[in-house]
Amino acid sequence: MPTSSPSRLFALVPCAGVGERAAANGPKQYAALAGASVVSHTLAALAQVTRLANVLVVLNPTDTAFESHAPAFTGWAARVGGETRAQTVANGLAELLARGAHADDWVLVHDAARCLVRPEWIDRLIDVCLHDAVGGLLALPLADTLKHEVQGRSEATLERRHKWQAQTPQMFRVGRLRDALAQAGDQVTDEASAIEAQGRSPLLVRGALENLKITYPDDFALAERLLRTR
Repeated sequence: MPTSSPSRLFALVPCAGVGERAAANGPKQYAALAGASVVSHTLAALAQVTRLANVLVVLNPTDTAFESHAPAFTGWAARVGGETRAQTVANGLAELLARGAHADDWVLVHDAARCLVRPEWIDRLIDVCLHDAVGGLLALPLADTLKHEVQGRSEATLERRHKWQAQTPQMFRVGRLRDALAQAGDQVTDEASAIEAQGRSPLLVRGALENLKITYPDDFALAERLLRTR
């Protein structure tokens, strides 16, 4: 796999989930937040990253709502989402290749619900990873004490040194990520896990605490405050 810069970089946004934990009365990516949908904030940030050749949003095959919730989006949308995140990303990679991407192009996979991402954080990830042999991801060193729970009680305190909290985007070559996901199976929860399973070590590029992923109901209020105070 070449390590020099390829001609193009693409973003891939998995957007096929139903957001059960967010309790948003529908897919959390379509919930209203600071005057727009969650996913529209995400896509607006990606649109400001000028080095991206295009952005592909991967939707559930039965999705009929995306266009109404992201009216300003001018990239690609494909209704080829799978049952898991890994399937959705794998199907999205196949769609990128079908639309002309090459195996040695870069893809930046970013959560639709990580709507507070800033273009400058994405550019920092690109700057660090563009000439790397593996790629990498935005992440934060774990700051809090980490507990192991059993039946609602803390059973042990875990070592937190050298522990990082993974974020997105995660940036890898299209072909390498496609092969890694095919080998790792559907249960990996992020792209870096699949790359690690091949014996490779992605770069950890410091992200930001603000780059949170909306997961639980309280996250909406926090994201609303952060967006409105920018």
